[in-house]
Amino acid sequence: MNSKLKDGHMDELFTGILSLQSVEECYNFFEDLCTINELRAMAQRFQVAKMLDHGQIYSDIVHETGASTATISRVNKCLIYGTDGYRTVLDRLKQEE
Repeated sequence: MNSKLKDGHMDELFTGILSLQSVEECYNFFEDLCTINELRAMAQRFQVAKMLDHGQIYSDIVHETGASTATISRVNKCLIYGTDGYRTVLDRLKQEE
């Protein structure tokens, strides 16, 4: 975890997110919280993470998602050297399938 990020306000935000109980509640909360572009960027990065996790190559990811190679590289770096945030969610989603 990035200690520069952690503070009481972030704790409250994440606790609030954890209180959401449905996809519809997530849509409502995040649409109020974020701009459409911010939400689309987060969704794109998550799709990139899923595709990298499935072993897809950069050119296919660029073509399918429209993500830049810089974005793909950043997500890949997080998957390899990050705090396992992507890994936790990807693994949990696989278990639900």
